Amino acid sequence: MEYQNSGMLSKDQLVYLFDRFAFLTSQPEVKKRIADAVNDKQEAVAVTTAIQEEIFIEMGVDPQFGLACLGKVNMAYENDQDLMIQFYGFVSKEEIACEEAELGPEKFAVRMEMQQYLQEQELEMLKHMRKFHLDDQSAILEKIHQQMEEANFQPEASLLSAEQIQDIVRRRVSPVFQPM
Repeated sequence: MEYQNSGMLSKDQLVYLFDRFAFLTSQPEVKKRIADAVNDKQEAVAVTTAIQEEIFIEMGVDPQFGLACLGKVNMAYENDQDLMIQFYGFVSKEEIACEEAELGPEKFAVRMEMQQYLQEQELEMLKHMRKFHLDDQSAILEKIHQQMEEANFQPEASLLSAEQIQDIVRRRVSPVFQPM
């Protein structure tokens, strides 16, 4: 069989890859395959890459060519917002599959619960922020950015309490007294 090995993968080919990969990595036997590799001291990403290569073969695409195309998706489809969202979802699914294999089911479940809680807290914070003027929102986001940098981008650093937000806004409104 001739495998595609030139040009760029089409949008339809990429969407097929993304969907097929998501389906396969949700299957218990594939999760076990990745976990077994990790237990044998292999990199989880080596297995997810092998799964992608298998999908490319299914599609009639040379696996090395297909992988090279994945590295070019950002440039080739930068103006296709829908495809880029699907691409980042695909990348995220690969990271999650690897993380689940590396942590094991119990620790992974705890991690996902923590992530869910953190996302809920972020959403509440964003809802609260929307009550403020755009300049205040910018100051709040700047504070979050600074806080995350200082915490080496730990997820928990993305949160501010309602009191902290009020304090940022209050400081913007009433500048510190400066003697002449």
